[in-house]
Amino acid sequence: MIRVLLADDHALVRSGFAMVLSVEDDIEVVAQAADGAAAVAAARDGAVDVALLDVQMPVMDGIEATRRIVGTGCAKVVIVTTFDREDYLFDALAAGASGFLLKNADPDDLVEAVRAVAGGHALLAPEATLRVIRALAADVSPAAPEPAPAPPDPAQQRIVASLTEREHEVLRLVSEGLSNAEIAQRLFLGPATVKTHVSNILAKTGSRDRVQAVVFAHRAGLAG
Repeated sequence: MIRVLLADDHALVRSGFAMVLSVEDDIEVVAQAADGAAAVAAARDGAVDVALLDVQMPVMDGIEATRRIVGTGCAKVVIVTTFDREDYLFDALAAGASGFLLKNADPDDLVEAVRAVAGGHALLAPEATLRVIRALAADVSPAAPEPAPAPPDPAQQRIVASLTEREHEVLRLVSEGLSNAEIAQRLFLGPATVKTHVSNILAKTGSRDRVQAVVFAHRAGLAG
């Protein structure tokens, strides 16, 4: 059972999300909050797997709440917002969010987001998300100038050397935003095999989820 926390300052939004999620056999809404501070307290006090947080909330915004929830290991976070703003996406990922979803998404997308993040994956939209992840990999904001090449990192080089040729291929496709099913189709592999390769990549690179793995790929020059 995936235990979910909903945090939004609009009760109607929380009720709608709860209605969508509660009909799923493997998802349970265990807590709700109307502001970021209450969300952090609820995540710390209860057994929560995934927190769905709005960005614009009173007392504490969703970005700071994400930073505190992820920082203490209470839960994984998906930001769910009305605003398709690159700065929100960038700040959310930098704070440790594993996903970013717009409120006009289909109900099925919300369910898929909860399951994906609970399973250690991340929501990677190929268009806007990868631009921000590249900026994260360079440790600059999206508007900053291109940085000078960094000197080789010996620890990073050891990790790259530990990846098999197939893991290199899988990581490159993950960095393009492909799902496991799409990678399996592209490489003519079974879905279970791809899942194993992704798990090995996360373990070898010390990545919490696919977002961090993509950041590693860009830092190491492995992404296309």
